[in-house]
Amino acid sequence: MRGLENKVAIVTGAGSGLGRGMALRMAGEGVQVVVADINLPGAQETVETINAAGGKALAVELDITDYAACEAALEHIETTLGNVDILVNNAGWDQAINFVDTDPEFWRRVIDINLYGPLNMHHVTVPRMMRNSGGKIINIASDAGRVGSSGEAVYSACKGGIIAFTKTLSREVARKGVIINNVCPGPSDTPLFASFAGTGEAAEKLRAGLERSIPLRRLGTADDIAGIVTFLASSEADFIVGQTISVSGGLTMHG
Repeated sequence: MRGLENKVAIVTGAGSGLGRGMALRMAGEGVQVVVADINLPGAQETVETINAAGGKALAVELDITDYAACEAALEHIETTLGNVDILVNNAGWDQAINFVDTDPEFWRRVIDINLYGPLNMHHVTVPRMMRNSGGKIINIASDAGRVGSSGEAVYSACKGGIIAFTKTLSREVARKGVIINNVCPGPSDTPLFASFAGTGEAAEKLRAGLERSIPLRRLGTADDIAGIVTFLASSEADFIVGQTISVSGGLTMHG
């Protein structure tokens, strides 16, 4: 894809799952990838995979819920690699619990990771991009934020907030060359999904039910998401601003 060679990209939550797939795909396009994850061993494993394939990557231990840590990470990245051109806000977390069975401590954890974390990363990255005459941000939202999802009330609220936030911030900063879009993965076969679904017969029934509901009859994979994220980060997508794109195998169809 055009316009990616030697760009510097941060991918949060890239120590495993969808984030790892995005990091690998971007590195394959010549991007210098910062693999940012609270799980440093996982981040280092992603970096080792990228380096073994001839790419360039840097592992950074990062808790996105800590604003000061986000600031420090940006300063470290700029000192090490130069200006950040691309940010992918991918890190997220949830558990399947009906809202009435949750408590405020659970709400805070979900909101801190899925809403405050991306807000922190935007707040420390966007001003730098504006000073540098542009950049690309791709927020990994969710169709749970568009149509809801049973057992994910607070998570859905966060992802709906990210979708609205992206549209609003896009209006504020697009004229400065900062282009922001959302990608909404459908149910995907990742460690997060395994954690969400749990184990045993109930988990298998959930997976089977989702596969029956998805027109393509399967869960998504990291490769299914990595392509659209990399495209939005490239110069091929320079006129796509403030959009929300579902990648769900047809489970949700918006138009």
